[in-house]
Amino acid sequence: MPRLSVAELRDLLVVLGDQLDLDAAAFDGFDADLDAVWMAEVADESTQVWSSKPRTVLFLAAMRHFALGLHAAGRPLHYTRLDAAGNAGSLHAQLRADILRLRPARLVMTAPGDWRVLQTIKAVAEANGLPLDIREDRHFFCSVREFAAHAEGRKSLRMEYFYREQRKRHSVLMIGDEPVGGQWNFDADNREAFGAAGPGDVPPRTTFAPDAVTREVIALVNTRFAAHPGRLDSFAWPLTRAQALQSMHVFIKERLPLFGRYQDAMWPGDPWLYHAHLSAALNLKLLNPREVVAAAEAAHRDGHAPLASVEGFIRQILGWREYVRGVYWMQMPAYLERNALDAQADLPAWYWTGATDMACLRDALAQTLTHGYANHIQRLMVTGLYALMLGVNPKQVHAWYLAVYVDAVEWVELPNTLGMSQYADGGVMGSKPYIATGKYIQRMSPHCKGCRYDPAQRSGDKACPFTTLYWDFLMRHEAALARNPRMALQVKNVARLTDGQKQMVSERAAAIRRGEVGAEAGAAVQSSVGLGRHA
Repeated sequence: MPRLSVAELRDLLVVLGDQLDLDAAAFDGFDADLDAVWMAEVADESTQVWSSKPRTVLFLAAMRHFALGLHAAGRPLHYTRLDAAGNAGSLHAQLRADILRLRPARLVMTAPGDWRVLQTIKAVAEANGLPLDIREDRHFFCSVREFAAHAEGRKSLRMEYFYREQRKRHSVLMIGDEPVGGQWNFDADNREAFGAAGPGDVPPRTTFAPDAVTREVIALVNTRFAAHPGRLDSFAWPLTRAQALQSMHVFIKERLPLFGRYQDAMWPGDPWLYHAHLSAALNLKLLNPREVVAAAEAAHRDGHAPLASVEGFIRQILGWREYVRGVYWMQMPAYLERNALDAQADLPAWYWTGATDMACLRDALAQTLTHGYANHIQRLMVTGLYALMLGVNPKQVHAWYLAVYVDAVEWVELPNTLGMSQYADGGVMGSKPYIATGKYIQRMSPHCKGCRYDPAQRSGDKACPFTTLYWDFLMRHEAALARNPRMALQVKNVARLTDGQKQMVSERAAAIRRGEVGAEAGAAVQSSVGLGRHA
């Protein structure tokens, strides 16, 4: 398309739904007399994957609140609502239409988080003959280029080494060149299970009753995306910077001291526990990770929170979060197609409904669909573990995680799911597949007490599907896993099984894959809702 001859704007600043930061690099040099901001709600972003209602509401409501902030700051804004007449339905189509209408001389934006979105914006700019100024995302501790420099020449990309480098570089929990407390990692002091009495009186998470703006979005989503999964009757996530800051301060004060000790613990019917619940606000850019890390570090310095909890929390942000972003941008777009274990099974339809008779999965899925949230151990060692051992195609697992969680943005979700959870990258992120029997879940929660399955049994009608699939996974991948030093002991255990025991495991695993085990009545048949539109 030829460039229009006369520009009516100097710069049109493209702001995406996960770039809600008034201090972002895109706004450097902004002049309200010459420039304008562009934002758009488009249906395509909720249907690329079958986005759940909580996730869609979070993005749209946060965008509308940010738009109010732009107006208050005196920054001209061109904003297209989802229900606006003539909404083009996709980012590329809406931006193209608005370029023709607004006639800017240039497009400006902070670097997008997702590879697909970056290609989309680049293509629109090129098709319209417009320069595109893509600026560094200052939200992160480590730039994409800096991570690439860290990775250069390394045979493997292990988070622990990157994390230590970041600690030194940013002087976080450091005394000179040495870590505070004399060690880098306090896992040995963390990750306890709750006792028989349960978690006790856990301080509640900070909630925010939907205001008029959010209620309008909830009504719109319930109508426009009525068939999408999830519920909205308990929606209470922070949607503004002020709310996000309040959530952060309450977490630091009330739950951080016990965060580390119980970060891997689970308890039926209690989704929140001692976790921070700040990832969505961080990924929307309502919070800056530097202020979150600084607040946690100050809590230790002031004697409010123990070092083990503070270090464990900071590692998730300064270490893991930055690390997965680096891996994403180094590996895309080919990363999305990785399937090292040649997993081809379909994701069970009950992942979208929670209709399973496995107590741990039923609880994790119910809270996911109700709140758009599950803690990291539920994602890795319950929903993710089951899909891995079942042999589900990793792109289907990725699509589900991206769809159902309010904090899911592809740059962070894809490596965590495809790499860490499903081992589909063959070891780029993790040195081995994270597999376990049902006894792991029994150790970290009381789920097994109320479940019809026995985690100690690998075959038979009472056998826990996790335990059956664990042994089946080892048997199916025995040759490949035997070459992995970290899997050698687990693989050796397969040799202790008799041929008859192996046959019983294989038969039970086959029944699980056919949907004859694990699904509640009526949930065993794969549905088009569960498998077609987002696979």
